[in-house]
Amino acid sequence: MALRFEINRAFAVLRDIALGRDLKMFLSVIAGLWVLSIMGSWCNFLTLFYIVFVLLHTVPVLYEKYEDKVDPFAEKAMHEIKKQYAVFDAKVLSKIPRGPLKQKKKD
Repeated sequence: MALRFEINRAFAVLRDIALGRDLKMFLSVIAGLWVLSIMGSWCNFLTLFYIVFVLLHTVPVLYEKYEDKVDPFAEKAMHEIKKQYAVFDAKVLSKIPRGPLKQKKKD
């Protein structure tokens, strides 16, 4: 029962992303897929899988070792990303016209 609820919630989130309701998440998914396609053009799937496997086993260990140095840097980077997104939102995203969302028909 709980697994079905989590799967339905994940599908609802994916639907919202695909419909563009959560614009920030939509843009990050587009950027992630774009980066993935560029990396995929450099090497084949098996090589990409191996790189991801090694990173998934290496990065957490390195983070635990250097956590006190990584966290301040990550905070600065996150602050800068939020600042750049605010500028992008003010100059580009706010100028995109958005029509009213259609309501579902209830029978």
